[in-house]
Amino acid sequence: MRAIDTNVLVRAIVNDDTAQSERAVALLTEAEVFIPVTVMLELEWVLRSRYAFAPKLVAQAIGKITSLGNVVVGEREAVLSAANRAAQGWDFADALHVALSQGCEDFTTLDADLVKRAAREVAGGEKARTVVARL
Repeated sequence: MRAIDTNVLVRAIVNDDTAQSERAVALLTEAEVFIPVTVMLELEWVLRSRYAFAPKLVAQAIGKITSLGNVVVGEREAVLSAANRAAQGWDFADALHVALSQGCEDFTTLDADLVKRAAREVAGGEKARTVVARL
């Protein structure tokens, strides 16, 4: 199994360098690959900030990557949860922090917007996995 860096995923997704993109796609389709959760966090940031991908498009890309049979994504369920929440307006990093805090009493923050967003999710009928509390 080979662990890969963010730039491999970016080349495979955006195809902005033909030679590197071909090598990246070949690796993602021919080898067993491990993607650390931190690479997924950086991937979201790069696609959104450098390539102006909309959150829903980023979520789709993350979904496709995690569905590849030869790919193991660190903290896969948390990454998918964060991608789904980001597609609904959450900040991906915030959503990932909350998802990775599952099992804790709460995720405490000074970010009032994050607390409101989480409260709206619960009010909308979503099952809360982790309570977001304001300090």
